[in-house]
Amino acid sequence: MSRSLFAALAEALAATEIDQKLGLTATIAAEWQAGELDWQGWPAVALVCGRPPRPELVPHRLVPQRGAKTQEGRARLLHAIVHIEFSAINLALDHAARFHGMPEQYYADWIGVAVEEAYHFTLLRQRLQALGYDYGDFAAHGGLWEMAEKTQDDVMVRMALVPRLLEARGLDATPPIRAKLAQAGDEESARLLDIILHDEIGHVGIGDAWFRRLCRERGQEAEPTYRELITTYGAPWPQAPFNEAARRAAGFSAAELAALAHPD
Repeated sequence: MSRSLFAALAEALAATEIDQKLGLTATIAAEWQAGELDWQGWPAVALVCGRPPRPELVPHRLVPQRGAKTQEGRARLLHAIVHIEFSAINLALDHAARFHGMPEQYYADWIGVAVEEAYHFTLLRQRLQALGYDYGDFAAHGGLWEMAEKTQDDVMVRMALVPRLLEARGLDATPPIRAKLAQAGDEESARLLDIILHDEIGHVGIGDAWFRRLCRERGQEAEPTYRELITTYGAPWPQAPFNEAARRAAGFSAAELAALAHPD
């Protein structure tokens, strides 16, 4: 007998213990593949985002700058990315859990993303542990989840401002961080960032595809609408220089990147 996809997603989202969240995410993926989760005709469920008591969340400006010359500095760099990946698990679960009435492929896409984000989290956490630290040892910020809360009422806005805006920033930020780590001799961490960048292009591309589809369904032009939503919601404007190859692979057009780089 099938059970509600939305109840399963809500349970995973609410989990506060790391291993439990990872395990529930894997279970959802397996049950979805087996056709055991029903995504039609179920009532909405209350959604609460669970996270462990650490790391402490502080405003972005209070997170210390992170260099790569010392082992602690490299650990701080990795910790920031580990935190983003943990947040991304919750975001993917919430993308799927919050918005009912979407096509089946929408849920398949975000379940798949949640699994990949869990994989990224695990890889980077293991690397952090190899450096003598763990997730929660340093402060982090909660900007990704704050935007998820602002966009909880409209799936089109969510696709625009979380995967296509905030998560796309990782496409630009990852290569310089990778270079810092490689220059410091940490080739293993640099290799892991290569894996993550490759997958994150796909994740941003999923957000791009759903945003464009929803815009078409509403009779709106995607690229002007995107810029309007950034302004309307007070979201951070994308900052050049862009990783143009990665952003183009994720669905951004050359004209749009030019417009974002040189706003009127």
